[in-house]
Amino acid sequence: MRASTQELLETARRNVYAIGAFNVYNLEGMKAVVNAAEATRSPAMLQLHPSALKFGQSALVAMCLEAARAATVPISVHLDHSTVIKDIHQSLEAGMTSIMADGSHLPYEQNLAFTREMTGLAHQYNAVVEAEIGRISGTEDGLTIAEKEAKMTDPDQAVEFVQATKVDALAVTIGNVHGEYKSPPRLDFERLERIRRLIDIPLVLHGASGLPGWMIGQSIQLGVCKFNVNTEVRQVYMQTLKDEICGSSPKDLLDVANKAIAGMQSVITEKLTLFGSVGKAHLHETPYAEVLAGFGRYGRPPLKS
Repeated sequence: MRASTQELLETARRNVYAIGAFNVYNLEGMKAVVNAAEATRSPAMLQLHPSALKFGQSALVAMCLEAARAATVPISVHLDHSTVIKDIHQSLEAGMTSIMADGSHLPYEQNLAFTREMTGLAHQYNAVVEAEIGRISGTEDGLTIAEKEAKMTDPDQAVEFVQATKVDALAVTIGNVHGEYKSPPRLDFERLERIRRLIDIPLVLHGASGLPGWMIGQSIQLGVCKFNVNTEVRQVYMQTLKDEICGSSPKDLLDVANKAIAGMQSVITEKLTLFGSVGKAHLHETPYAEVLAGFGRYGRPPLKS
């Protein structure tokens, strides 16, 4: 069933688990996420990175929205890391229930202005907006401790940013990185705890690929209710294709595709288990969930169909 991202995050926060948000690029990735979610009776999110949106365009968006609608568990569709107003507007028009307005690459004041504008737009569609302050890097190489700290989310600035933009969810930078961790990850839980005390909206952690289970569990206890996962799922997809295509025996296209789906599904199932969302689908089918999905956090009208 196509779900409200707001409802997914709020229910996860109240019940102390997290929603897995998985980047998908094609049919195989979409099927892997939905299959894993249905098999474990878990809510989940299908995420489209701007590069995937550029590649698949409206067909990929329509496929994900239909897959969410047809699923037997709550699934929402989310535009990830978007910096382009046109893409955000088109995604909202198509029916996505959340977008990430990513101004984290901009100076703080410009990030604030961009996020405030996109939040106003998204709220017209009863959609959730995720934003980011601090800068999540793609690698830890070459950064001093001081440089890493400078990129992290400042708790006091987070308060100002949320109040000024009315954003619905905040992606925090506490030592997490996109892609692979080049050294053992070190998350600043004291910083996360302070952010949680100061702001009362769902928190998001990007760069969940490679984080050990205890760090994920600690993050959830401190208020994180959405994790983004991409690298590990993409890696198993590419490795499966390589193993199958480069093998000695002839391969059927659909057999290769199904093996890739199975490999990705296994990784996704592992993440859903770590996030604590397995078996939680029923929590999103209560009257409270229906109220949230229908009227939204700010009493706005239902999402356009």
